[in-house]
Amino acid sequence: MSDSQELNRRSWDERASLHAASADYEVDRFIADPQHLSEVVRFDLPRLGDISGLRAVHLQCHIGTDTLSLARLGARMSGLDFSSQSLAQARVLAQRCDTSIDYVESDVYAADQVLTPGSFDLVYTGIGALIWLPSIDRWARTVAALLKPGGRLFLREGHPMLLAVNEDHQDRLLIEYPYFEREAPTVWDSDQTYVETDTALSHTVTHEWNHGLGEVVSALLRHGLQISALVEHDSIPWEALPGQMSKNAQGEWSLDKDRWRLPLSYTLQAIKQAM
Repeated sequence: MSDSQELNRRSWDERASLHAASADYEVDRFIADPQHLSEVVRFDLPRLGDISGLRAVHLQCHIGTDTLSLARLGARMSGLDFSSQSLAQARVLAQRCDTSIDYVESDVYAADQVLTPGSFDLVYTGIGALIWLPSIDRWARTVAALLKPGGRLFLREGHPMLLAVNEDHQDRLLIEYPYFEREAPTVWDSDQTYVETDTALSHTVTHEWNHGLGEVVSALLRHGLQISALVEHDSIPWEALPGQMSKNAQGEWSLDKDRWRLPLSYTLQAIKQAM
């Protein structure tokens, strides 16, 4: 694991209990209501289709609310994350919901070393995951290695155009951060996480990388996947641009003014081709 990834892992270890305790992740509702699904998974239900009986893995699963949601839709789920504390919270949630999910601790690039290669019908990557990875090509290689021939990747992610916008400007959209993947990370230093909490983080420095939409598509094509669907959305599950957005009834955030100006997220699906 690189120095950057170790730095990020420490941050995610510290965030795990804060996220599980926050109202944003709805842990109590998952436990109380066996039919409850995460807002992220609910958003993509029309595109996800019937996944009952599929062998599936959720990469970068964090505390497992999306993983649990996919299991409730009938998939036989594994979850993988590099944060031991996130996985501890995920296991507790699955146990309290009486749901069998196999959680594995690993760097995502080594997923095919700790999980059986070529054994999955579905690889799922949820929103907010890819920015923590320095190389989109290595991620695509991992996805291809895990999928069976004919298996499907399902990805929902923040749009790289949004991630290039500086959120500190609350009256305009200014592109001030990288759109394309760069070797050097964008370095952030903040004692706050993205849920409401009174606890300040002690591991404040994190490293992120943006990946252009063409870079994501090209990497998947290089590793033998065929793009089967790509939809850009004018909404995203968090308030990505404070002061310029409002939350809708589906729990997504959109621009208040001229929503057509900027894509905020996208859903991509790809199929592994037979050799």
